[in-house]
Amino acid sequence: MARTLKNAEIAAAFEELATLYELDGAVVYRVLAYRNAAKSIRESGVSVADMAAQGRAEELAGIGRTIAEKIQALVETGGIPAAEKLKAKIPPGLVEITRIPGLGPKRTRRLHKELGIESLDELRKAAEEGRMRAVPGFGTKAEENVLAALAAGADTHGGAGGPPGSRTLLSHALALGLELLEGLREHEAALRVELAGSARRWEETCKDLDIVAAASDPRALVKAFTRLPAIDEVTTSGEAGAKAITHQGLPVDLRIVPEHCFGNLLQHFTGSARHNEALRTEAVKRGLHVSEYGVTDDSTGQTHACSSEEEVYDLLGMAYVPPELRENRGELAAAREGALPALVRIEDVRGDLHCHTTASDGRQSIRQMAEAARGRGYEYLAITDHSATHGFGNHVSPDDLRRQIERVAEVDGELGDLRVLAGSEVNVLPDGSLDYEDELLAELDWVVASVHTSFGMSESGMTERMTTAMEHPLVDVIGHPTGRLIGRREGYELDVDRLIEVAAQTGTFLEINANPNRRDLSDVYARAAVAAGVTIVIDSDAHGTETLANMRYGIATARRAWLTPANVANTRSWAQLCKLRKR
Repeated sequence: MARTLKNAEIAAAFEELATLYELDGAVVYRVLAYRNAAKSIRESGVSVADMAAQGRAEELAGIGRTIAEKIQALVETGGIPAAEKLKAKIPPGLVEITRIPGLGPKRTRRLHKELGIESLDELRKAAEEGRMRAVPGFGTKAEENVLAALAAGADTHGGAGGPPGSRTLLSHALALGLELLEGLREHEAALRVELAGSARRWEETCKDLDIVAAASDPRALVKAFTRLPAIDEVTTSGEAGAKAITHQGLPVDLRIVPEHCFGNLLQHFTGSARHNEALRTEAVKRGLHVSEYGVTDDSTGQTHACSSEEEVYDLLGMAYVPPELRENRGELAAAREGALPALVRIEDVRGDLHCHTTASDGRQSIRQMAEAARGRGYEYLAITDHSATHGFGNHVSPDDLRRQIERVAEVDGELGDLRVLAGSEVNVLPDGSLDYEDELLAELDWVVASVHTSFGMSESGMTERMTTAMEHPLVDVIGHPTGRLIGRREGYELDVDRLIEVAAQTGTFLEINANPNRRDLSDVYARAAVAAGVTIVIDSDAHGTETLANMRYGIATARRAWLTPANVANTRSWAQLCKLRKR
């Protein structure tokens, strides 16, 4: 009997098909259709192969009849005919080249056309000989990046499922984790069930999911866990828990303990390892030993089991440490001294100052975005569509922006309980200037300045570019300041310390972009920025009404950065926030 294909394997096949079509010069909608299908397949919580076998593949989001037929063919024969035809005409090495960070199908096609490159060895040779820089759109920096990626083993990484030990974006891991929690909590044997590990600390990515439970019948709860729809393969199971792998390829570790020591296990498996090691060291100084089973007093030999984490920290003479702070960055000393910050919460946010509509690359209208923001309890929303040189074919010309300002004013006048602000996400040009005239910028309520083009500049050039933009009197905030995409693209070369210094000097806000793919500024840089006197803005960068909810990932980053409501501009009313602006 043939082995059933896992979701990650099916998704990888469709990612490859999309890449092959793009290398072949197919129209963009076809490429996007297959990439969206791959995403839907990878994130499905049930076996796509089983759905295909039942003729139900079209029930998945983004899967129509044509793609469903291709899934069926792949499951039944192990291949997709369209992919085989493309492989027969496209040099196989080109697909490998597209995986090099910074290249991709379009740039790979250009290298193939201009230099005849068809393999990783030929790419390496062209970079070493300085021939890549002669191709339009490339330069010495691109050559250096390619050689560095090849030296780091970029040509040997795994497919869409990722190599062993790869990490999953938190938003994907959380969606899966909450599904598992819901399934377990519904069981009659479940007493307490919580996520632990990196997901509970709201890290940017997760290597696996840790679930801690207390149960009246542990064996029954383990059995229920192994039968959850999201579980693909169970590797070990017993009365104390189970280890499994989901259809998305994410490992899950379920641990079950008696309810009276639930707090000990939750604290232990929340981590981080650095926090726990420091905690144990502190405990030894007090004559105590901390483990997942309890806190033992060395003088009496008595072990105290704790049903809550608060009890664990209290026994050690500390205030409760929120999970986001557990990274051994000074939180234990602060907990001993009663100096932990009152961290910002999602309830503190009073407005969102970065979102997009159908005027550029958003999916909803101004009114739809505004009504959704009002539904979240916001007092204000800035509409900040992309500017005149965004670089992806969805820019807003100066005349378009003037009409946009009028449309925003109309909606603002009709929604009395929500202030709708006319803004723009303006592109910072390579010389640091903005791509609208100052006269037009002055008509806006809010200006986000971001880099969307010419990522390959030197560190000094990019730093000068950004600091020049911050010196502009009408720039309110720098959007996604380092330009990174988590797990997909490193940030551009930039002296972030200098960026923070100039932000403080000019009174320019810096953004924590809450898109879970960005979370930019990172928690480390956001904490440094606030320490330097910079005020942070947390924005969703929503491209649709549903992604306004991404604000929670920005809040998570802010909490990991030790930020309080006072450190965040948009915890204030619009009138209060305006008093902080340099204009």
